[in-house]
Amino acid sequence: MRTLIATAACLFAATPAMAEPDWAPAVRADYTASLGGMWDWFHRNPELSFREVKTAERMATELRGVPGMQVTTGVGGTGVVGVLKNGAGPTVLVRADMDGLPVEEKSGLPNASKARQVGVDGVEAPVMHACGHDTHITAMVGTARRLAALKDRWKGTIVFIVQPAEERVGGAKAMLADGLYSRFPKPDYALAFHVAAGLPAGMVSASEGIQYSSSDSVDIDVPGIGAHGASPHAGKDPVYMASQLVIALQGLISRERQPLDPGVITVGSFHSGLKHNIISDMAKLQVTVRANDEGTRKQLLDGIRRVAGGIGTLNGMPADKMPVVKVIEGTPTTINDAPLARRLNAVMATTLGPKNVMPFEQTGMGAEDFAYLVQPDSKVKGYYFAVGGTPMADIVAARNGGAPVPSHHSPLFKVAPEPSIVTGTIAMTAAVLDLLGPKKAG
Repeated sequence: MRTLIATAACLFAATPAMAEPDWAPAVRADYTASLGGMWDWFHRNPELSFREVKTAERMATELRGVPGMQVTTGVGGTGVVGVLKNGAGPTVLVRADMDGLPVEEKSGLPNASKARQVGVDGVEAPVMHACGHDTHITAMVGTARRLAALKDRWKGTIVFIVQPAEERVGGAKAMLADGLYSRFPKPDYALAFHVAAGLPAGMVSASEGIQYSSSDSVDIDVPGIGAHGASPHAGKDPVYMASQLVIALQGLISRERQPLDPGVITVGSFHSGLKHNIISDMAKLQVTVRANDEGTRKQLLDGIRRVAGGIGTLNGMPADKMPVVKVIEGTPTTINDAPLARRLNAVMATTLGPKNVMPFEQTGMGAEDFAYLVQPDSKVKGYYFAVGGTPMADIVAARNGGAPVPSHHSPLFKVAPEPSIVTGTIAMTAAVLDLLGPKKAG
């Protein structure tokens, strides 16, 4: 990524500006007049997964304000669907996720969130847009407004999806289960973008293959037998057993995977006990598992079950007190349709200038439940792209020893809203126009 950023900086300085679309100034004007304030409201009022009631209400109101838009709420829980028809032609789905995260914001922004909310797990927590979903939904409104104003340039149907619970990788699946592809026009193409803190503002990037890894959230209960902390022989210590399990799980990566094939198992939460001198009767682990193909995904999940059972046997636990492994939520890999990605990457270069289209590089194993919308059996061709969120100067400064660029899900996370939203809106509008334009349809 460092080499790519340096290359981008050189290109940015050396490449002459291209003529932008004639409608792009209207996007910037919309940001100044409306979208900027909208983003501010979303950022101050984030909501947790499947609890996005106010966000959904605001998005439904904004989409209803777009001429010709038919809006349905409550799809898959809090999801919103807007349908904009303009004669015969293909159908394009445009998706934006809207949930926040249980993170206390420490960004220092004047509009930093102070919100708290009880999540679907029953736990009250601070809430923050620590992944940029506020920029996604704001850009969706900008895209819908612009496409409605450009109806003389396209024919077909656009389905706008305001999706809940991406952070729990459950919202897309819930909307599909609630009839997304049967109650509403089924798309030929599905498009989405994610703002990227590590990508310079004004730039975009998309793969011609894998864009995101799979993700599975795994809960592991490790039963014990309670006892006094001074008499460990009288019980079975679940903290000790769960600690063995935390270490043993890494062997699935370091000793059972081909070293050049990616895979991640991270224990993100470990809870047990209430007091210093009590051996509790339960330890609970929360684990995230990442892979780049279904074979690896299955291997890792099967391995977790096997290793957990082995820890129980190793410690002499009775059959009714063996560790229990549950996969509570997950999503497959997000794979861009290669011909579609080549086509729309070319559109990005034409629209934004070649200097602003960064070659795609997978630098982590993040995941996206957009994957459910473009599974092979759906026959829906997908294109998911990244939009830069941090000014180039900040990225270069970080590379040269300055303050690091905060990562997604960090309490310090922040992106520059204006270039993120304006670039995302222009890029998405251009992609839809290309797919529904009279000379490119089909």
